[in-house]
Amino acid sequence: MRIPTDKTERETRRQFLKTLTASTAAAMMAGEPRLRANETPAPEARADSCILLWMGGGMAAPDTFDPKRYRPFEVGTPVEEIISTFPAIDTVVDNIKITEGLESVASVMDRATLVRSHVQADLGNILHSRHQYHWHTGYVPPQTVAAPHIGAWMARVLGPINPVIPPFINIGQRIEGNGESQELQAFTTAGFLGSEYGPFNIPDPSQAARAVRPPEGMEIGRFQNRYRAYQKLVQDSPQGRYASDYQQQSMVRAMENAHRLLESKHKDAFDLSLEPKESFERYDTGRFGQGCLLARRLVESGARFIEVTTEYVPFLHWDTHENGHTTVARMKQEIDRPIAQLVLDLEARGLLDRTLIVLASEFSRDMIIEGVPGSSAKDQSRAKTDTVQEMKHYGLHRHFTGGTSVLMFGGGMQRGLLYGATAPERPCIAIENPVTITDLHATIFTAMGISPKTAYDIERRPFYVTKDGLGKPVTELFA
Repeated sequence: MRIPTDKTERETRRQFLKTLTASTAAAMMAGEPRLRANETPAPEARADSCILLWMGGGMAAPDTFDPKRYRPFEVGTPVEEIISTFPAIDTVVDNIKITEGLESVASVMDRATLVRSHVQADLGNILHSRHQYHWHTGYVPPQTVAAPHIGAWMARVLGPINPVIPPFINIGQRIEGNGESQELQAFTTAGFLGSEYGPFNIPDPSQAARAVRPPEGMEIGRFQNRYRAYQKLVQDSPQGRYASDYQQQSMVRAMENAHRLLESKHKDAFDLSLEPKESFERYDTGRFGQGCLLARRLVESGARFIEVTTEYVPFLHWDTHENGHTTVARMKQEIDRPIAQLVLDLEARGLLDRTLIVLASEFSRDMIIEGVPGSSAKDQSRAKTDTVQEMKHYGLHRHFTGGTSVLMFGGGMQRGLLYGATAPERPCIAIENPVTITDLHATIFTAMGISPKTAYDIERRPFYVTKDGLGKPVTELFA
């Protein structure tokens, strides 16, 4: 997301946040949502668990899973001669190539379905916030109702696999203190479904064990007293006073669920120090790698939905408005080995077939040069004829919604499948089998045994798991 640069954009952002806040407040006052009789029967579940590997910030498809024409960095190269800034490499599937730096993923592509034609709507200002909300909920913000996260839908419709393990776990994203906390909170929620279906947040996987045990040195009796005091604080809070009876009860059940986990042996799944050293080191590329390891341990213990993110922070990680090539090279070092190891470990444990892994991002990136910082529209138009003069310009910078890659493993998906295509030259839009967010969600829900037409009545109207119940699964992706 760009920092607002003019009065109109700042006002748009303020209005966006105001509307999101209002919808969240309305959700707290809403009564119990009632499940409607399904318009179509629930499909047979192909997967029990889902892991979303979220590349927050805008992962450039031509520099990752959809290689195009490549030119190495050279001062003076016209930008129109460069699309990919990494060369293509072979994978274990003859007709699928990806880009340099993803060699470990290349070695497990025979277990994968690669969709190269995922497309998103162009949502204008406040791009990251709105696109991430859209992708995670299936609805374009702002909405009059707080839309549930895809993981919350699974938690509510399917329930937990293991009643002790939270059904929706969010790993790696700091919700506070990263510059856009309100926007992240807007979609990292169960919305109107109730707090008990919201995420169990673990910002740092290396500290996950601390989240499921009493503070060090605290006796259990003292901890239980604190728990009772916390219950009273919540009941006396504005949420406790003004929320509907259903939402209050949902908050209490959420606390009871957390308390039950603290007293269970299953909390050991959160403790990465219990992982054998050799196994831990295969994943240890940083917070994302450790998050993948934690996700594997949690699936083994019966987690329903887990999101592991590289973390969205404005202008960092995949948000490559400059130094794109250098940053993407670093991001590949963080994600390549852990993704492949997650696939191999689940397969070795007999869990891959019943676990759906989805790697996605809010959009792709396209142009090399966005223009001189703070430049006018006239300067921006020079991008078509500019030449690359500095390494920081080399890499894909500009947001692009016309063609994005999604990688899927397990969960009843085909193995070694390439689906869809984007144009070989700019603009690299999807030209074959485009897949919208609505239909991608329908595919994911179908794999999990949830009809895309599943709906709950809220505020006397139906709210569907896919937008207006219109999602159609891409059946060609299933084995």
